[in-house]
Amino acid sequence: MEFKEAVKIALQSLWANKLRSVLTLLGVVIGVASVIAVVTLVNGANTYVATKFSSYGADVFTVSKMPQFITSAEDYERFQRRKDILFPDYQYIVDNCHRCRGIGAQQATVGKIVRGTESVTDSSIRGYTWQMPSLQNLNIMQGRGFTEADEEHASHVAIIGTDIQDHLFQGIDPIGQDLRVDGGVYTVIGISEKQGSTFGASQDNWVAVPLTTYQKSYGTSKTLTIYIKAGEAGPRLEAAADEVRVLVRSRRHDAPNAPDSFELDTNSTLVGFFGTITAIFGSVAGGLALIALVVGGIVIMNIMLVSVTERTREIGIRKALGAKPNDILMQFLIESATMALVGGAIGVMGGIIVAQIITLVAGFPSTVEVWSVFLGLVMATCTGIFFGVYPARKAAMLDPIVALRAD
Repeated sequence: MEFKEAVKIALQSLWANKLRSVLTLLGVVIGVASVIAVVTLVNGANTYVATKFSSYGADVFTVSKMPQFITSAEDYERFQRRKDILFPDYQYIVDNCHRCRGIGAQQATVGKIVRGTESVTDSSIRGYTWQMPSLQNLNIMQGRGFTEADEEHASHVAIIGTDIQDHLFQGIDPIGQDLRVDGGVYTVIGISEKQGSTFGASQDNWVAVPLTTYQKSYGTSKTLTIYIKAGEAGPRLEAAADEVRVLVRSRRHDAPNAPDSFELDTNSTLVGFFGTITAIFGSVAGGLALIALVVGGIVIMNIMLVSVTERTREIGIRKALGAKPNDILMQFLIESATMALVGGAIGVMGGIIVAQIITLVAGFPSTVEVWSVFLGLVMATCTGIFFGVYPARKAAMLDPIVALRAD
């Protein structure tokens, strides 16, 4: 039998028994859709995180009390026992780091922004040194950023995100206008470029004020994060990071052989950690998808056995007309592979649709990779071939005389 004819028979069988076909292919569809959705979401998350962290600059690293990602309660408690990183520590690095090309610090809390009768809650209130916007690549699209004078005099000025502009200054130019940040009055001097959302959470609901002003309102005892620009990635970054590590260790009196009592993170460290987390998530989800494919394959094998029973007389006629066992074997293998491939194609489309729905509803980033589409189709086809071998072999081994007697 020609390949084209075998494929045609398989498609006719699927169309003739629509309900049975849907139930047969359901496992393959779910399995492939799961693979495509997971790969699409994981790739989207990795790409997004890599882009976001790299936007800080490949030559920027941070010094903080605690890492940005903590995986256990025990680690959290251990990190909490560390000494806070305070403004004098930041100033010490500023005064003594010779390889640093830019140094900034920030603190943050959550508060309420009010203007007139309008308000925005759960906003990020940030205390920035004057270099911080450039270290975080925050582009000021209107107005200006902070200056050394703003920091030195603890000026009551603010830079706002676009969410604050949209909610509190509709139809009004915010520059020069006043707003209240947790009760304190600040004059808007700049508006940041829109940052978008991360995993459904807006990155534009924030107000930044000079760090010295921030500490007058919220106190100086809370830990801060220090951002340091090396000027260039590679050896220069490593040299600057080593110098800062020595300075901070000496400042905090860490013993020579003791581990660091602080975290020094580069963008590659953070991206690599996130990549590890998404890889674990992908492995677990991939395992569940594999189980769905196995279940789908078993259902295909069962239906193919039923098909062999239903078409026993047809098999006998083909053999009587000269068909060889290999011809019968290939016919049923092609049919089972075609069935699985159809299910795989539906699963690919379903997985992409599911990923896009999650992106629209939850804001979780997704990126469709061409290789994942081919992977889903290949997995489905291989599942159909693997689980179709036994029914195909059973059909090929039928005795033509016995087959012709079948009703």
